[in-house]
Amino acid sequence: MHLYNAWLPPPVAEASKKEKQSFTGVVSSVKDSYITNDPDSVYSTLKWISVIDLFIKAKSDVSLEDVTDLVEFGLKVFNASQDKLYAQVRWGNIVVKLLNKFRKKLTLKVDWRPFYDTLIQTHFTRNTGPEGWRIRQRHFEMLTSLVRSCRRFFPAGSAHEIWSEFRSLLENPWHNSVFEGSGFVRLFLPTNLENRDFYSRKWIDACILQWDSIPNCQFWNSQWAAIMARVIKNYQSNDWEDLLDEIFSRFMNMFEVPVASGGGSYPFSIDVPRNTRFLFSNRSQTPSKAIAKSIVYLLKPGSLTQQHFEKLVNLLEQYYHPSNGGRWTYSLERFLSHLVYTFQKRLQREKENGHIEFSLGQSERESFVKTVLKLIDRGQYSKNENLSETVAAATSILSYVEPSLVLPFLVSRFNMALETVTATHQLKTALTSVAFSGRSLFFTSLSSSSMEIDDVDDGNMFRDVLMMSLTNALLGMDANDPPKTLATMQLIGSIFSNMATLDDDTDNISFMPAEQFSEWLDEFLCRLFSLLQHLEPSSVLNEDVHSPATSGTFLVEDGPQYFCMLEILFGRLSRSLYNQAIKKVSKFLKTNILPGAIAEVGLLCCACIHSNPEVAVNQLIEPLLSSVILSLKGIPLTGFGGSGNYADASLNKARATLSPALETSIDYQLKVLSITISYAGPSLLHYKDQFKEALHSAFESPSWKVNIAGDQVLRALLGSLVLYYPVDQYKSLSRHSSFNPLEEWISNKDFSNGETVKGPTWHIPSDEEIQFANELLNLHLVSALDELLKICQDNIHSDPGNEKDHLKVTLLRIDSSLQGVLSCLPDFVPSFKNGKDENPLFLIAGATGSTVGGTGLREKAADVIHVASKYLLEKKSDDSILLLLLIRIIEALGNYGSSEYEEWSNHRQAWKLESVAIIEPSVNFIVPSNSKGKKRPRWALIDKAYMHNTWRTSQSSYHLYRTSKNVSPSENVNLMMEDLLNLCVHSYDTVRTLAGRSLVKLIKRWPSLIAKVVLTLTENLRNSNSPEYKVLGSCAVLGTQTVLKHLTLEPKSFSLFLLGILLSSHHESLKSQKALNELFVKYNIYFSGISSNIFRKSEDHSGTDFASLVSEISSMSFESTNLHWRYNLMANRVLLLLAMSSRNEPNLSSKILSEAAGHFLKNLRSQLPQTRILAISALNMLLKDSPYKLSSKEQSVASGDPQESSKSFLEDTLSNIFQEEGFFSHTFDSLSNVHIISDTENSSSRGGHGNSSFQSLADKSITRFYFDFSSSWPRTPTWISLFGTDTFYSSFARIFKRLVQECGAPVLLSLKSALEEFVNAKERSKQCVAAEAFAGLLHADVIGLEEAWDSWMMTLLQNILLAPSVESIPEWAACIRYAVTGKGKYGTKVPLLRQKIFDCLIEPLPQTVTTTVVGKRYSFLSAALIEVSPAKMPVSEIQLHYKLLHELLDKMSHPTAHVREAIAIALSVLCSNIRLHESINKDYLIENGKNIVTGKHGDNWNLYLPERASEVVVAIQNANPSENLENLAETSTVSGSDSNSSDDVQWMETLFHFIISLMKSGRSAFLLDVLVGFLYPVISLQETSNKDLSILAKAAFELLKWRIFPEAHLRKAVSILLSSAEDPNWRTRSATLTFLRSFMYRHTFILSIDEKQKIWTTVEKLLTDNQVEVREHAAAVLAGLMKGDDGELSKDFRDRAYSEAMKLQKRRRQRSSSGGPSVASLHGRVLALAACVLSVPYDMPSWLPEHATLLARFVSEPSPVKSTVTKAVAEFRRTHADTWSVQKDCFTEEQLEVLADTSSSSSYFA
Repeated sequence: MHLYNAWLPPPVAEASKKEKQSFTGVVSSVKDSYITNDPDSVYSTLKWISVIDLFIKAKSDVSLEDVTDLVEFGLKVFNASQDKLYAQVRWGNIVVKLLNKFRKKLTLKVDWRPFYDTLIQTHFTRNTGPEGWRIRQRHFEMLTSLVRSCRRFFPAGSAHEIWSEFRSLLENPWHNSVFEGSGFVRLFLPTNLENRDFYSRKWIDACILQWDSIPNCQFWNSQWAAIMARVIKNYQSNDWEDLLDEIFSRFMNMFEVPVASGGGSYPFSIDVPRNTRFLFSNRSQTPSKAIAKSIVYLLKPGSLTQQHFEKLVNLLEQYYHPSNGGRWTYSLERFLSHLVYTFQKRLQREKENGHIEFSLGQSERESFVKTVLKLIDRGQYSKNENLSETVAAATSILSYVEPSLVLPFLVSRFNMALETVTATHQLKTALTSVAFSGRSLFFTSLSSSSMEIDDVDDGNMFRDVLMMSLTNALLGMDANDPPKTLATMQLIGSIFSNMATLDDDTDNISFMPAEQFSEWLDEFLCRLFSLLQHLEPSSVLNEDVHSPATSGTFLVEDGPQYFCMLEILFGRLSRSLYNQAIKKVSKFLKTNILPGAIAEVGLLCCACIHSNPEVAVNQLIEPLLSSVILSLKGIPLTGFGGSGNYADASLNKARATLSPALETSIDYQLKVLSITISYAGPSLLHYKDQFKEALHSAFESPSWKVNIAGDQVLRALLGSLVLYYPVDQYKSLSRHSSFNPLEEWISNKDFSNGETVKGPTWHIPSDEEIQFANELLNLHLVSALDELLKICQDNIHSDPGNEKDHLKVTLLRIDSSLQGVLSCLPDFVPSFKNGKDENPLFLIAGATGSTVGGTGLREKAADVIHVASKYLLEKKSDDSILLLLLIRIIEALGNYGSSEYEEWSNHRQAWKLESVAIIEPSVNFIVPSNSKGKKRPRWALIDKAYMHNTWRTSQSSYHLYRTSKNVSPSENVNLMMEDLLNLCVHSYDTVRTLAGRSLVKLIKRWPSLIAKVVLTLTENLRNSNSPEYKVLGSCAVLGTQTVLKHLTLEPKSFSLFLLGILLSSHHESLKSQKALNELFVKYNIYFSGISSNIFRKSEDHSGTDFASLVSEISSMSFESTNLHWRYNLMANRVLLLLAMSSRNEPNLSSKILSEAAGHFLKNLRSQLPQTRILAISALNMLLKDSPYKLSSKEQSVASGDPQESSKSFLEDTLSNIFQEEGFFSHTFDSLSNVHIISDTENSSSRGGHGNSSFQSLADKSITRFYFDFSSSWPRTPTWISLFGTDTFYSSFARIFKRLVQECGAPVLLSLKSALEEFVNAKERSKQCVAAEAFAGLLHADVIGLEEAWDSWMMTLLQNILLAPSVESIPEWAACIRYAVTGKGKYGTKVPLLRQKIFDCLIEPLPQTVTTTVVGKRYSFLSAALIEVSPAKMPVSEIQLHYKLLHELLDKMSHPTAHVREAIAIALSVLCSNIRLHESINKDYLIENGKNIVTGKHGDNWNLYLPERASEVVVAIQNANPSENLENLAETSTVSGSDSNSSDDVQWMETLFHFIISLMKSGRSAFLLDVLVGFLYPVISLQETSNKDLSILAKAAFELLKWRIFPEAHLRKAVSILLSSAEDPNWRTRSATLTFLRSFMYRHTFILSIDEKQKIWTTVEKLLTDNQVEVREHAAAVLAGLMKGDDGELSKDFRDRAYSEAMKLQKRRRQRSSSGGPSVASLHGRVLALAACVLSVPYDMPSWLPEHATLLARFVSEPSPVKSTVTKAVAEFRRTHADTWSVQKDCFTEEQLEVLADTSSSSSYFA
């Protein structure tokens, strides 16, 4: 049994034992309600799902067989209801919950294939059903989590099947299917024991190779990192050692941080299609979790992982520092958090399973913690809230693992925060850290004092910290600094939660002697009182019945710390200390009235009373009560409070009022009283009569404020008498076994082991309390009901003002009585259809208190309220206060248990703030503990058990009657529903909202009432006389989930609802139109199909049958009906939904579908733009069959006559339409208006329907109802700036393609003339439509297409190619691209005309054409080549590639810039295609290679390009000797003097374009050997006299900086870089340095020691370069290298730098006037020192003081040395300013003086 259930109040706990049996009953009922051969019966099982959920949430004890049964049944139902998404969502989610809860106990075998089929069918095919996208999204989320939960149950061999299934998707890395493939692999691949053998080393190598194929794409990285992490975690025994370099290099480069001065994010990231990102959701950030998980599980004794991890942390730690925040902080913060939590999890796992191999020993733990402490140290005072919180939590967890490392660090940080003056925000963080680690500090201090002697200082140190933090905490309570105050309170609460009691006898181990403690308590209370006196309420009190008792300040609003701290403190005080405290509180209460701090003072008193009611009642409640009664004595009474003597005529003449001061003070005292008595219980019985009197006078008072305060008291009093609540929650009962002064904490996981933990003592109401409560109910509920009836029926008031006041007070009394007893007043008895129900239903137990009153009282109240509501709506319908009170009473009467539910959900918000301070992790190395889960203090668990009971109460009867057809609601419920129906269309907004909410709760509990609600409310929409507010109210209720779900099953409501919306166009006002529009959009988003009983003819003919509904709607959807366009659109939309839903109904579908298709085809010509767009969506869904499409077998033969039999049933209807005269040209015309060509070409909108800027958002959501899923085109990444795909809408192209496939060759003929006319149109938008239609035709693959190509299409394409127009190139490029796109889901089948289109494009152009046309041809070619699938190219395509390659290589020096760019792009696509093809089909090339490759460049283009590049560089540099750049600029023109050089420059530009294009497209992985050869040209041409060339070189440089070279090419890259660092041109040397810095960072893990050594030496040489810029640059690079490297290299360099500089310094002292080293070498030595000093910006290692001082001594040297020194010292000061107060102790006096001399502002170092 779960701890919370064992700790329920005894009566409830007893009842909950029956739950096991009731669960068995539920399982069998669920199975009975499903009939295997009737798929629609799944709908009747859905009502049980929330019931099953109840048992899961109630943590009931259920038998495992039932659970197994249910899971297997659930999976069966899930797989059987393929096309019912909503049913699948519900079943899937419940199965996921069951699996997650019982996963370790169940043994199942689940097959993966059905899930994959469902996934493909629902989300990855074009013919998606009519369901709304919200349902689809939920379906997808459910499906993925279901697969995740079932993965562990996949049988042996599934890993192999899954990998071979998705392997083929990963072949072509430049096709979007590769992203889907990686997503599927990540989702499905199981890593359970059964599949262990699959993960061989060979597989892992293949994976890493695969991972390499797409660089710099976060989505891709996330998928693979997650797969690797899972494999690493589950198969630790595999040998990972030789892969570590590779893996860590990956990890480091996945963090997008700025290196040197570079940017912090990939300069080009591969664009993953939106829907793929949406489906395999990953917020495209660094996969921190996977990285952390991999690192933690790679750790093993004797492994190198720890060293690699340290290296990674050295590189990343600088980005954690507060001054280095940025967009990367989030992923770094997650990384730290996951590291610590995964580490804790791993230790826990190893502890539970005993000693497994590879478990971590003491030394591994220590080194891990030491490394993580570096990150913690940097991030502790971050300005980023999340990071500083995470750091505090991480400190707390690690302090239980390695206290000897973490706690001293914590203490020193705390002391530093106390001393700092400048950074006050540190104190809050420091207090939080101590609060979070309080318990480990206690443990350690106690354990060291009971252990050996040498630890005693440590123990004392920790004890002092606790004491210091407590005394300092008093200073932290400050009304002006909320965060600090709350942190302080958290700290006090945390410290006292640990101590068992605070005794008077001086305990030797308590950290504060008793007398000192009593002083502390006095001081604490003084501070607290002064805090309360200075509080300012956060909001102005608005007097209204709903305002809570008080509107609190930050102490109450911002979290539970304040109240918890008080409760804990008073609960732990010993008797004498408690008496001392209560006297002070009592005195404070008597002497102060603080209307601004009602809640705070109330909670203070409440805490005192909860801890010891007997003593506190006399001290606190008695004085409050008597002063209230005294104050109320002299006021005139109204007689409305129940005394009944209100007939007094004097009332009317002069209304008596209270003075504001008196009113405020009575209000304050009553409200404080109401909070104080919440938990007082039986001790209130002594004051019965005083309470009655006080209540009576409060309700009789003429002030509404006082009436409300009286209402609060009555509520609290009733609650305190009859409800169950824990009494001794904050008392400490059990002491820690080994440390007496500490309290033992409890884990709810250990409870089931049968250990007895003493549960809470509950307040069970005694007979006297119940009697008193009944008395109060008679006084304030029964009598008030009688009065209310009298007012409404007998009209007893002549003055309306008095009547209103009397009504207000009477309703208030009824409301507060009902709110006080909550569900202790028994519920209505429902009526049963067949007489009485035999067995009383029972699902789960729950009760909020003992029963008072009886069902009769509730029924009487309901009757009276029904009368009252009629009266109020008739006479007082403009008085919102009365109506709101009325609705709250109806809510309390009708929705049994809803107030408890609200209380629970509000409390749940507070739990989200549950702090680490009260959690002791299960992994605890300080004290031996054998707990299975986290431990918490007893009070926190009691709190959870209490709330668990509240939740059970709210649910125990809620679902009882929803599942049975036999039960109907009682008469009273029906009456109340009618009242709410009238109130929810009231003219006041607040009244409508509240009533609507209650109504929805009511009908959700009684589903049989929904039909009536729909009937009434849709009538309001259809009725043309309904005022605006009625429409708004009706829409609000109709749009709720409860109603929308009901519509799928109920034919009558369904048609009423649809017609109601479509016939509501006469409501003109903007608000009602907006509400109707939103309702319709909501209906679409949540539309979940229609169940088949709507299609059946209704027997009694009461409901309209389906066919007539369709015809009624389609008649509205024509334009002739003069409807507003939005209604026309809605009608069209509904027609589409109905047509789509009827697909599976054999006797209806063909007729409806063909009518609908014809209708939408005509609509393409519609005058209304929205309707046109919808028609496009519709045709894309409706045109499904393609009888005329050639199958792949026929393609080769291109057989003549098609089989007649397969004619589509849509064909006749459609062909009649499009054979009308001029149909298509008319259509094109109207479609061209949808294309809006903006002036700025690259407008940001993408895909879909582009930037249809004439559409408002609401209209968009109506036209684009369904998600354009994987059918979205293009299926390959788009990165070329020359194609703007914004204006080419693939959905348009697809309609034409579908039309041709549906109706065959006649369409081609009718389209011909329209196309020829529009291709030559002047307007660009018309050309767009022509391009779309033409693309659709070319891609259609139908019979007769080849003939049409020969007769007219080919010439048309040639004309397009030769047309001189520029602006429509992007559309035509997209058209070609569409036409050659591969067929099939993964684009591998070749379309019929692809080869012919290629032949047409490759034809050489006539000589006379303009450069525009030349450029156009290359754009078309690259567009077409992108779509080729390189892995499966037929011979003809390979030949084409080589032929084109030769042509392009010859044309690289083309004189026109845009042509060069087009050539470069085409070249990059060509070369990468060839390479990929080679890598997959190695053997193929050897046979066929010979006869393909001929010509000048032969096969070796990859050698030719780099060779030619190096020749050209030399030529360019010789032509423009850039040393004398300055004087050259005047003389030469851009093209250079020598004609040859301009050719070279142009060739080079093409090459740079080629590099940029390769990098941007992500195709670089296959051409690395070529790219390495281009490093030198890129670096050396950064600065030339030719501006365009340099701009391109810089762009290529930025991109190459991010590229990681694998080991095969690394050596070559290093040698090129080293040689260019010695280049005669200093600009080249400088650029090389820039490159080296990023290069070293990116390759830290994979460079060999030898290569690193070479690079260091080279950079060091450049310190003494003769060009000053190079020297300074080299120093900066060295500082950066030293930051990342803590190895021998930097130590060696530091020592050398120091000794050289010392020698120099000595020589300068003895120097004679002449001689001495050159300026360069002197500057170099100083720069070396400066680099050392700047390499540690925030720390103070032992060597730093000497280096810094020595550097400062060079300040007297001439410039540039002097400026270097002053800059370096200033920077040193800036970065060490925060911690200078501590760090300056590392320096001697003399050293400080030397430093002070280098700068005037010596104040820092005073």
